[in-house]
Amino acid sequence: MNPSLIFIAFALLFWGIGEGIFFNFVPIYLDVGFSLGEQEIGIILGAFGFFMAITHIPAGRLADTFGRRPLLIGAWILGLVSTLLMGITESLTIYLIGVFGYALTAFVASPLSSYVTAARGEWSVSATLALTSATFNFGMAMGPLAGGWIAEHYGMRTSYLAGALMFFISTAFILFTKRQPIDTHDPESPPISLWNNKRFVSFVLVVAFAIFAMYLSQPLSPNFLSSVRNLTLTETGFIFSAGALGNSLIALAFSRVKPRGGFLFAQVLVIIFAFIMWKGAGLPIFMLGYFLLGGFRAARPMFMAQARDLVHESQMGLTYGTMETVTSIIFILTPPLAGFLFEIDPFTLYPISIGLILISIIISYIFSPRKEN
Repeated sequence: MNPSLIFIAFALLFWGIGEGIFFNFVPIYLDVGFSLGEQEIGIILGAFGFFMAITHIPAGRLADTFGRRPLLIGAWILGLVSTLLMGITESLTIYLIGVFGYALTAFVASPLSSYVTAARGEWSVSATLALTSATFNFGMAMGPLAGGWIAEHYGMRTSYLAGALMFFISTAFILFTKRQPIDTHDPESPPISLWNNKRFVSFVLVVAFAIFAMYLSQPLSPNFLSSVRNLTLTETGFIFSAGALGNSLIALAFSRVKPRGGFLFAQVLVIIFAFIMWKGAGLPIFMLGYFLLGGFRAARPMFMAQARDLVHESQMGLTYGTMETVTSIIFILTPPLAGFLFEIDPFTLYPISIGLILISIIISYIFSPRKEN
């Protein structure tokens, strides 16, 4: 195995622990720490998605042009600084600067995906992306347990400082990765532009609808557990840990699955999550629901691998950046809609999401690329 992949794996493990300590609790902290309503929280989460969305395509093009490693290091440092800012302030304005600064670290997604794809050796694209995702999510499984306990005993602000400590360790590992050569194409025979690649553009639309359908039930589920199901922060931490463990184990299970079939089955798992949240009761059943929500994370390497098959190698960063941008745009539009529906009736989110995912499965089956990775 390429040694840089080992350093990436450890960096992602500690980053997952750090993010797991505080990130899932952000909607709850906006509620109890700053007394915001669900629709206001939804708008903030939508703005978070906006700051994610604006980074991906520029980052992908920069990675293709100047290399991936400098962007990885920059993202890690920005995440560390932003998390420290969230932890040391009592001002909503400064806190949101930290939150949105953290959102900007999303630009690392396409350089990271293209970095590990280029370093994969004999592994398939889908297996490499799934296994690195699993490493991150294994860390995420440990983080919420500590985060819920720290928040209840020492206050929610302290959890941000604990997360920042994990990010510092993670940054140390990322510094050991090696620079990669820049991929190029034959100037006499350039590849077709992404925007003129009809198969790629069609698949982007398929993915966009699938992400929207799967994500609608998610942004305010922490608030649903807290305010509707009346769970404590410690209990919620157990649920988030179960979710992150599901992200990791389901990603590992999908690492040997063909991308097209894996993408369809991932959507089925999110349907089960939404049904459990809608009709379930009790901590164990909600933990199971969040565990199966791992299908949402597992869908990412599946559709990324399919997209990779549709483009030239020299367009890899831009391709991943485009796919990440599409995902982030969904993250902008969906939370305000979820907040609006939540304030009407918090239970309506889940049957609506189930219906949309069923439609998405049909669309994905018909229009996803048939070529397997």
